[in-house]
Amino acid sequence: MRIRLPGRTKPAPNATTDAAGTSVSAPDPDEPDQYADGAGVRPGSYTPGTTNLRGQRLQQASRALAGASAQLLLIVLALIVVGYVLGKLWIVLLPVVLGLLFSTVLWPPVRFLRNHGWPSALASISVLLTFFAAFAGIIAWLAPQVIDQVEDLADGVTSGLEQLQEWLAGPPFNIGEEQLGTAIDQVIDSVQGNAQNIAQYAVTGATAIGGIVLNLVLALVLTFFFLKDGPRWVPWLAAQTGPPAAPHIAALSYKTWSTLSEFIRLQAVVGFVDALFIGLGLWALGVPLVLPLAVLTFFGAFIPIIGAFVAGGFAVLIALVDSGPTTALLVLGLIIVVQQIEGNVLQPILQGRGLNLHAAVVILAVTAGSSLAGIIGAFLAVPVTALIAVSYRYARDQLDGKSPEVDSDGTRAQVVEDETGAHLTREQVAPPEDPDEEGSPVRS
Repeated sequence: MRIRLPGRTKPAPNATTDAAGTSVSAPDPDEPDQYADGAGVRPGSYTPGTTNLRGQRLQQASRALAGASAQLLLIVLALIVVGYVLGKLWIVLLPVVLGLLFSTVLWPPVRFLRNHGWPSALASISVLLTFFAAFAGIIAWLAPQVIDQVEDLADGVTSGLEQLQEWLAGPPFNIGEEQLGTAIDQVIDSVQGNAQNIAQYAVTGATAIGGIVLNLVLALVLTFFFLKDGPRWVPWLAAQTGPPAAPHIAALSYKTWSTLSEFIRLQAVVGFVDALFIGLGLWALGVPLVLPLAVLTFFGAFIPIIGAFVAGGFAVLIALVDSGPTTALLVLGLIIVVQQIEGNVLQPILQGRGLNLHAAVVILAVTAGSSLAGIIGAFLAVPVTALIAVSYRYARDQLDGKSPEVDSDGTRAQVVEDETGAHLTREQVAPPEDPDEEGSPVRS
């Protein structure tokens, strides 16, 4: 007869006893072992001196980190190579980029004329010549006003120099005429001694100006061809890539084109606001050449940083010559206030909303572009960043299973070929989107 002691239980059929006398269940041979693949530690199986899974997990994390680092290095290397190639081809790419920007401004009137039966070449050359005539008309309108006030400004410069000489001759400087003559002679000797360097700088500057003029002429020639043959570009490119990629090529082309057009429109708005407020301030302060300075401020807005600096510098200089240092300081304060509002409030907000970019991204893009490529880099930084953002959003939507190539009217581009070549048509693939309907998709 067996007597079961209190607190003792009958061992399980598959139980074993460890060194401390504790009963440990042995694995059942009829059930699958959930720890056979090393995914965990079997209860009761760990003893001091055995290896846990920390080393294995660290090894897996190291492999993943090494793979991600290698991919990042390859991407950075590819970007460096692309940047190097673009830098070597920049002399060719710059007229193309400028031509595209000019085309965004001139395309609406060209499209209007083409829709009313004008041949493409005639519509393009007519709009281009009208643009030249308007620009020449503005110059012809402003030139007489500048010429009429140049003599007054010259007299003001002479009077200002005389006042400066009298001011230097008085306390606390007490510089006599002999000392002023000696200082002027030293300046002249210094200029004569560096005449060769000055000549080299002049030649370099003239070469740079010649290059700018050549790029502008080439950009205008390309603008004519872009306006004339631009609508054929997307069908041709889509036909080269084939029907599967044609909707994506067409959608991205239209999105990038609309983004460039929006950039030019917003820059024009910013320039108009700058010219309006600075012109009103100059008129209120009685500074001459108000209209030419306002026009210069408008066009300067299309060249970030340098354009505003040059236009503001001319305004301050003219105010100093005509009305004295007090008015010049007031003009300087006016320009600083307007430029700060434009650069930190107006431009980031407008470009952030119109180009779907955050204001901080716009500021960082302009800073990076100016540091990498100077004035041109600052001018092109925002549109290039916007184009990158458009491409990224398109790829993101495609990876998420959406259909970014489908337009809001439910159609997408499709290449159709006939005996005359490839044509781009629209096919209905989905019902049109209703932006007022609750739960309707919002296209970014």
